[in-house]
Amino acid sequence: MSKKTFAYIRVSSKEQNLERQLKEIHEIGVDERDIFIDKESGKDFNRPAYQSLKHQLREGDLLYIKSIDRFGRNSKEMRKEWEEITQDIKADIKVLDMPLLDTTQHKDMLGTFVSELVLQVLSFVAERERENIRQRQSEGIAVAKANGKHLGRPKLGLSTLNKDQKNKLESNYSKWKRKEISGVEFMNLLELKKNSFYKVINEYEQVL
Repeated sequence: MSKKTFAYIRVSSKEQNLERQLKEIHEIGVDERDIFIDKESGKDFNRPAYQSLKHQLREGDLLYIKSIDRFGRNSKEMRKEWEEITQDIKADIKVLDMPLLDTTQHKDMLGTFVSELVLQVLSFVAERERENIRQRQSEGIAVAKANGKHLGRPKLGLSTLNKDQKNKLESNYSKWKRKEISGVEFMNLLELKKNSFYKVINEYEQVL
């Protein structure tokens, strides 16, 4: 069986632009039918296009990814998936923005060690950046409130959700994006009205 070349692209919402990633993938020459695109959160790997891609990968195949944060945002999950693809399936991965993450090169012990070290560092950075964005949003809201910009009736948003609402948001967001639950059902789960619901979703997607 001939070896195949695939590419994986992820953006966190329908509004984000795919063109930057697609441009480089097209320049490499990957067939359009072998490009898998998810418009999903990077917090886990329960993404339809990624799972479909993974089922098609075979030993000796090559997978291109634009940058490691497009692969995912959870460092533990990222390393697990990387190992499954490169060690269990025995396919190769090339990360375009980080030439050291290229399993087709330097397959000796030192090369493998360097790649694994770089992967651990970058996956940690990707996860921390997601957490930092959330923290900056919360701090910005706190400063605005301290300066009197949120007097009177409190404005609902991501930072105002309680723990139960945040858990429901994270556990049901992907289901909603895949149309497994309706917008009305999701709003009811979060106990939000339409305007507040879409405001929370917009803020949430900025940190995925």
